[in-house]
This record gives sequence, structure tokens and C-alpha cells, in this order.
Amino acid sequence: MTPLRLILILHNHQPIGNFDGVCEEAYHDSYRPFLDVFERFGNLKIALHTSGSLMEWLSDKHPEYLHRLARLVNEGRIEIVGGPFYEPILTMIPSRDRVGQITRYSKWLSDNLGARIRGMWMPERVWEQSLTRDLAEAGMEYTLLDDFHFKNAGWREEELHGYYVTEDDTRLLRVFPGSEKLRYTIPFADPQETIDYLRGVHERKPGAVVVFGDDGEKFGTWPNTKQHVYDNGWLHRFLEALSNNSSWLRVTTPSEALDNVPPLGKLYIPEGSYREMTEWALPAAQQIAYEDEKHSLEHDQRWTNIAPFTRGGYWRNFKARYPETDEMYARMQQVSRRLHALKANGANGDLIDHATTELYRGQCNCSYWHGAFGGVYLPHLRNAIYNHLIAADNLLDRHDGRGLDHGHAPWVELDAQDYNFDGRQEVRLASNRLAALLAPAAGGVIYELDVRTICHNLLATLTRRPEAYHRKVLAGPSDNNGVASIHDRVVFKQEGLNEQLQYDQYERKALVDHFYDLGADINQVARGEAREAGDFVGGVYETKLRRSSERMQAQMTRDGHVDGHPVRLTKGVTLEAGGSELEVSYYIEGLPTDRPIHFATEINLAGLPSGADDRYFRLPSGEVRGQLGAQLDLHEVEGVTLVDEWLGIEVGLTADRPTSIWAYPIATVSQSEGGFELVHQSVALTPHWILQADSEGRWSVTLRLNMDTARAESRMGQHAVAAAY
Repeated sequence: MTPLRLILILHNHQPIGNFDGVCEEAYHDSYRPFLDVFERFGNLKIALHTSGSLMEWLSDKHPEYLHRLARLVNEGRIEIVGGPFYEPILTMIPSRDRVGQITRYSKWLSDNLGARIRGMWMPERVWEQSLTRDLAEAGMEYTLLDDFHFKNAGWREEELHGYYVTEDDTRLLRVFPGSEKLRYTIPFADPQETIDYLRGVHERKPGAVVVFGDDGEKFGTWPNTKQHVYDNGWLHRFLEALSNNSSWLRVTTPSEALDNVPPLGKLYIPEGSYREMTEWALPAAQQIAYEDEKHSLEHDQRWTNIAPFTRGGYWRNFKARYPETDEMYARMQQVSRRLHALKANGANGDLIDHATTELYRGQCNCSYWHGAFGGVYLPHLRNAIYNHLIAADNLLDRHDGRGLDHGHAPWVELDAQDYNFDGRQEVRLASNRLAALLAPAAGGVIYELDVRTICHNLLATLTRRPEAYHRKVLAGPSDNNGVASIHDRVVFKQEGLNEQLQYDQYERKALVDHFYDLGADINQVARGEAREAGDFVGGVYETKLRRSSERMQAQMTRDGHVDGHPVRLTKGVTLEAGGSELEVSYYIEGLPTDRPIHFATEINLAGLPSGADDRYFRLPSGEVRGQLGAQLDLHEVEGVTLVDEWLGIEVGLTADRPTSIWAYPIATVSQSEGGFELVHQSVALTPHWILQADSEGRWSVTLRLNMDTARAESRMGQHAVAAAY
């Protein structure tokens, strides 16, 4: 009887911007010990995909690991699986960048490991049929998707023990279906359960090909798996079981299967991802409804029959669920378009090559969605994406002869177009050192504020919103005995998370204009309980652009109401050539003259973490008033400065009249592979005034928001500053 062929494909990945300690822990807990055990079984072969972001880290920190891989490749023990260099979701990036990332990584793997790259890992298995042509153009012969994709096309379980050919615009690609059954038994069930399952497939279909493809971090890095997989010997017993059943079970590689087994046929695969991802892409309320209906039906025999035809949402709608990911996406597309236009006009050389690398790094997928892992909820990952995208823009400016320094003349520019692809115009105000994106049709807010000298977006904020898993937070922790998949774990990394759940009614950006009751205090505002007396938050502002050679201003005006009283609010955002300070002028007309009004403008600042003594508030007197996670209620002051010594920035807010300032932290309750946790997202800095209009119902104030990066610029060895130059 022809033996069953089992293909084991491991996917090792760490995202761009992940903490060095996290990568180091994964190396010692997963990547190295897996090879330690695998090398003892000389008759077995595996396929290994390592993302380019992780491979670059390994090359720098553990070159001995790459030497081991190169040796195992040369011995025919490991087939290296390629892919896009920095693990983007391919449907999210332009076709030119798909091909560019894949071919660049294939060359890197060939140069550094001596590997011939014939196939690729599909990041998060997010698939659309039109990808076929780009993969084929990039030289890929095969890829791996989940069996879930094939079942959505109408194929049955028993028809998925092999691989299929698919086609787009006459270009061909071979696609292996990965087994969801094996994703849940490996490594969580006893090895014999996997052997029994494979034997059953073999008996029903001699010569079958079965594929396991999943995260290598399951073998040691996921919670509790290190002890289970290595200390308790699961991996040794699993590989031993595979070896002991070699009379009917052959552990092979994708390329060997392609070369020795004909395809099962041809099919076209619907858009999708793995099952869990499609569920996470649904709005929170729909996720809950889906989960409830599934649980109510899963013991009904009819559910078994209908399940292959059910699916959740569409991956691209993560950009609708989380506007923050859409902002990153739009920013990435702007850089890609600009780079492509320069290349089309013949631009090349080191600056262009470096900018391409920075763009590709800024396409790493992990910050652009959220599921069982932290994703968009992790500030350091969002910050990393912006760091690389801003660095790419800086490099392109330098190529155009208008960089941050190096003798280039200071400049300022102002324009309007649909920067975020929402059908409405946004405004971009930029200088050598600063870039601000404003949304007049969404409350006249600033939604991106790039400090170009350190490649940092101070408005990489996150709004607090409902998540389906929050009902687990409200229910409290459960007892997780044994080793569970991260999809099933309910673990709390802090106590009292249920009391921290809070949802915002608007996006946490800058220049959010509030009119509160006179008695509103910081606690009411921080809890979202203060009454909004005006209709300016999220409202549409009319815009005028004012330009001169040295100074440019976006002026935004809205005719609204405060407690039914007509009020006109005009705010001007001004930037000077070469400037790193925004001047924000408020002029309010039509105010009642017989009573005071409580006005505030909210400025959320991100990427300035809490819980560290070198990140703190400082008053104009020089007095330090606590870490950036503290709550401040300042009265009649000139301003306040947020200092981040590690990042090397001081963000100073000053006003031309005595001002009261509230400051409080914004934190989210989110899930990660380690459990539920509270994550600091931003500092809400809110200057406010109990104002009395003049006899004609007018009032004004001018604020200055200064971004001082002298500390960072003095440390030229820091990566962010080096990248900026």
C-alpha cells in the first residue's frame, strides 16, 4: 500500500517592533530547542518558514542558528519556505510590493542559507484568488492555505488529502490544504491521537498527502507549552511515533510531494483566512451572536452538515472595525505610491533601496488587525509601523534634496486631498521636522502628528471600544487545567480588569472640541460621564488653506450649537518652515454674554508610556508632577510638558492666557496570547477654560504644541534618529 505522506510546515514569526526580550525568550523556548530535538531524528524532514523580520533578528543575535539551518538545508532535512520579506497581509499591499517582497526574501534566503525557494507561507492565510498571478510572477510554485478555504469552495474533507492547482489570468499555482484537525491536536493532544487520525486517513485513502502548517511558537512559547513540549517530552514522543510508523507514514516536504504526487485537480478558492480569523473580523456584536448560535448548535448533527458552509467576516474589514489600522494602511499606501512614482521616473541607488526596505517593514501585518494576539492593541507594534513609514518618507525627501539636515533649506507645505481614502478631503501640513494630517470632516481633529526627527507618530492612539471577549472579562477568570490552545484560555494578567472596561464615544485624537457643564470635573471627564453641551465633537468643519513662503495655516470653522445657542468656532493650525511647533488658535463667536461657558480641547498623545520614572510631567517651574500614567488637575497654569527621556522627546503645551489642564491615562482591556491585560494607550491632555465672552460674544486663545527632540538628536546612535537621517 502506498504510504501516506505527512508534510510538517512550521511558521516562526516575530513582528517588526517586538521587544528584544520577547524574541530572545522565543528563541530559547521554541526555535533552538525544536532543532535540538529534531536533529536526533535523521530520517525525518520538515519545512520551515521564518519571517524576514525574525530572520534578520536571528542573523544579528544568533548567527549560529542560521548556520544550523544552512547545514540542515544542505543535508536535505529542512526545506525553507519563502514568502513576503516582512510578513504583510498580501491583500493589503499593492501588487508591485507583493512581488517585490517575495522576490527580495527569496534572494536573501538563497544567499544566506543556500536554499532553493519554491513555495511560500501565506501570511495569516489571508487569500484572494487574484494573488495567484503575483505569486507565480514572484517565482512561487506552491503555497499553503487552511482546509477551511477549500471547504468554503464546496470541497469535502475526504477530497483534501493532497494538493490542487489554481489559476488566475493563465498563471498557475499549487495549493496545499492545511489540516485544522492537526492544528488542534499538535501539540495539545497525545501523539497517539495524531497517529490514529493519520492511520485512518491512510486506510481510507492510500497515498494521501496530509499537511500540518502552524506557528512554531506553539512548541514552547505559547503559555505552558515549553514544559509540555520539551520538559515532559511531547515533541520527542511525537517525532519518535512518526519514526516508528515509517512503514506506512512518510514525513516529507512540499517540494517532494509536488515532484512525486500529481495534483488532485483544479479549483478556485474563495476569499478567506483560517476559521478563527474570519470570526475575529466580524463586528463585536456579530461575533457574540455567531458564537452563541454556534454553541447552541454544535451538538446538533445538523451543525456538522452545515458548518463547512458557514464563515465569518472579510479580513479587509479590520480596517473598518479599527480606524487606527486604516490610518496606518493609508499612510503605507501614500509611501508606496510616492516610492513607485520615483522608481518609475528612474530613481535608484542606496537611498531608494533603503526607503524600499523601510516601506516593506512598515507593511508587517501584526499591527493591522486583532484576534487572539494583541495586534493593533499593542502600542509598540503600532509605533514601529509608523517609525518605518516615516523613515521611508524622510529618505525620499533626502533623495529629493530636502532632508532634515545636511544643509537642506527649511521648508513648509500645505495641501488637501483624500489622504485616507474615505471620500472626503483631509489636510496635510508639513515641514522638515513635523507632519500633521487633519480631518476637517471628522471634528477638525489632527489624526496623525509625525515627529520626523525621531520617526514617531504622537497620534498613533487607540480608541476604547467593545470586544466580543469582554464578556469573558466581566465573567471573571476560569481554571485552565493542562495545556490549552490560546483560543480556549481565559487568563487574567491583572486583577480588577472588569472595573477597567470603558468605551469611548469618539476617536482619541488631537483638537477634539468639547463644551462641558460648568461643574464637570476630571473624574467625570475621564470616565466619559461629563455631559457634552455642544455638537462639535465629530462635526464637519469648513476649511481654508492659507499659504506664505515661511508660514502656512489650515483654518477650520464650524457653525454649531452649545445648549441650543448658535456658536461659531474657528481654529487655525499653523506651522512655520523648518518648524517643530504647532500654533493652534481658537476664536469663538456668538457666545452668550450673560453667563460663563466651559470649553475644552482634548489632545491625546501616544507612544509616551506610563509606569517609568524617566517618563513624566513637568511644570514650567521645573517641578515634576508624576509619571505619564498619573492623573493631573492643574489650575491657572501657563502650560505643562510631557517628557520621555528614553525616546528623547519633550512635548510642551503652552497657552497665552491662564489655563486649567486635565491629564489622565487612556488604557484598554485587551487579550493577547498570555491572557487579558490592561494596556496604556495614550495620555489625554485637556486644556479647559471657564470662559466669559466679551460684549460681542467673542473669546480666543492661542496654544503652542512644541516637539523638542534635542535629547534624541544628541544621541545619534539611536536607531530612530539614524533612520531619519
